[in-house]
Formats: sequence, C-alpha cells, structure tokens
Amino acid sequence: MAILSDRWIRRKALEDGMIEPFVENQRRDGCISYGLSSYGYDARVADEFKIFTNVDSAVVDPKDFAANSFVDRQTDVCVIPPNSFALARTVEYFRVPRDVLVICLGKSTYARCGIIVNVTPLEPGWEGHVTLEFSNTTPLPARIYANEGACQFLFLQGNEPCETSYADRAGKYMGQKGVTLPRI
Repeated sequence: MAILSDRWIRRKALEDGMIEPFVENQRRDGCISYGLSSYGYDARVADEFKIFTNVDSAVVDPKDFAANSFVDRQTDVCVIPPNSFALARTVEYFRVPRDVLVICLGKSTYARCGIIVNVTPLEPGWEGHVTLEFSNTTPLPARIYANEGACQFLFLQGNEPCETSYADRAGKYMGQKGVTLPRI
C-alpha cells in the first residue's frame, strides 16, 4: 500500500472530481492552512456545527442517538464548551476511488490547543461530505474557524481494487450531505 502524492491527488481531483471544490495550493494567508499538500489534502470545515449539550440529560447511545443532544449553529466561529465536542462537516465533497483508502489526521494547530479532530477512514467507493468531530479536551471554551483548515486526508492505494466497495454494500453514510448523526 503506497501513500499517494500531490500529483496523483491533483489529477484525480481535476479529472475525476475526487475532491470538490479543490484547492490546488496550500492557502495559509492569516488562516489555518488548507488545500493540496505534498502527500495529502487539508480540508476545510464548513460553517454548519452541531454542538453537544446536555440540557435534556440525554444518554449518549450510538444505537439510538438523541438529536436533541445538540444545538445547531451556522457561524464563522464555533465555540465548543470545555470538555465537550461538536460535529461539523467538510466544505469539500469527496469521491473515493475503488482502490484507495483515505485516512484523516488532525491539524497540528488545533492539536496544540487541545482540540482533537476525529474521522473514521473513508472507504473505497464512498462519497459525501465528511462529518468531522472536534473534541475540546481543555477546561476552557475552544474556537473552531469555519472555511479554514481542519484536518489532513492521506490517500493510500491498495495493491488492487477491493472485491466489495462501500458503494457495493450500500453503506449507510453513502452520499451524505451536511453534518450526519450516527445511524444503525
């Protein structure tokens, strides 16, 4: 399994629409950087956030997730309460090739502030906006900036196309748009 370069990412984004919208160069002018890097793509967080709240004393249950556990905000700056988290989505829409697995890593700028970005792998054949989870591990409120870099995606190519892709299985998060809550 090989990690794929900026040349490969650019070609797949421009020719096959693998990443839309696609930013060909790293942008860092007074913001948290985003765009194409040497061996990855730094995606942006959109301005749609679901901020975790325990106002209704709900129990967190992945099999029966209560939507009222979140408050929705559309904003340029999201403030995450101490020791809490927020869900968001990427600005970019991804279409993963059948022979590629995509891994997400958080940006060091956020990590150095105690903000962890978590995303599960993007499986071969999956497409959609990526739902991002920002965990604020600090005892202080934390800011997330919309339309700026949030995380880096690394593209790993398998030795051959997979036998059964996410699309073939009709995965439950296929084609998701917006911030998507847990599904069974």
